Amino acid sequence: MLCIDNRITDVYFNLAAEEYFLKESRENIFMLWQSEASVIVGKHQDIYTEVNLDYVQTHKIKIARRFSGGGAVYHDQGNLNLTFIETSIHADFDIFSRRILSMLSSLGIEAAFDARRAIHIDGLKISGSAQSIHKDRVLFHATLLFSSDLEKLSLSLERPPHSATIPSKRKIAVKSVKSPVTNLSSYITQPTNLEELRDYILNYYVRQGYNNKKYTFTPKDRQRILELKNLKYAMESWINDGEFLKI
Repeated sequence: MLCIDNRITDVYFNLAAEEYFLKESRENIFMLWQSEASVIVGKHQDIYTEVNLDYVQTHKIKIARRFSGGGAVYHDQGNLNLTFIETSIHADFDIFSRRILSMLSSLGIEAAFDARRAIHIDGLKISGSAQSIHKDRVLFHATLLFSSDLEKLSLSLERPPHSATIPSKRKIAVKSVKSPVTNLSSYITQPTNLEELRDYILNYYVRQGYNNKKYTFTPKDRQRILELKNLKYAMESWINDGEFLKI
């Protein structure tokens, strides 16, 4: 498995990187990444009913759309994102949730995941996840709240008071399921900060397999990811309506 410590915080680049490795690579991938303050909606969601547009625009929080399903999530520099991409004929996404639980257990954190594969500690959510399948390739990605601004998270994902009266522009509009959240930093003393946690997680997964190794983007990777970002993920037509020029 290639373990990527992705230090780029451009949310559109990072979402494009996931799709690139899902569709154009045969390697098993683990990617650890962060984004600037952003709200990311699922592929089948309507931003006009899922995002507090006035709030995010006022606070310069970006809006993005991913290619996996599920509900809207908030990213900032207090949140880590874990992406697993593998070749598999029979997808069992619970495997990836259990991998994250095992990693947390190695830190002395006892957590559990629910039917939607959200991870909770003491009934409070620290991680949400989504999945995607492309031919024989599967993708599972999850957030991990460490020291996120929970007020901004809540207000960014607060549905506008008039959202119930807004007709959806999508034939199928998936609604987010709201849950009370907390930060992992409230439950651990070591690592003491997100940078230390990031290093710990990356090295943890490198150690999980004999052939696992750290990997950095090649010039070809960057070029293809940037193309996908510019032609899809950064386009307003994709962000607003899930439409893009296929490449």
